[in-house]
Amino acid sequence: MGAVVALTPEAGAEAPGSQKTLSEDDHDRAQHARERGEIRPLEEILPTVRERFPGEVAQIELEREQGIWIYEFKIIDRAGRLLEIRIDAMTGRVAKIGGE
Repeated sequence: MGAVVALTPEAGAEAPGSQKTLSEDDHDRAQHARERGEIRPLEEILPTVRERFPGEVAQIELEREQGIWIYEFKIIDRAGRLLEIRIDAMTGRVAKIGGE
């Protein structure tokens, strides 16, 4: 597994201007990937994820695996199941849907 940057709704995924709770290094790594055009901003990805997978976003991580950045969303759906949705952070396409 490559680099992992943990994001939570409290870390700014919910609302613009929220306080970031990421470590400085993790935040910097994500910011640099965004500036280099390697990932799309979470603000662009999140609305699509919420539309396709209704429920509560419990956790968001940004992982780098085999040179590809992946947003991993953990969502509690309306039936109370925990879903793990993996999104290609560059294209915004769903890479994998799973449950825990």
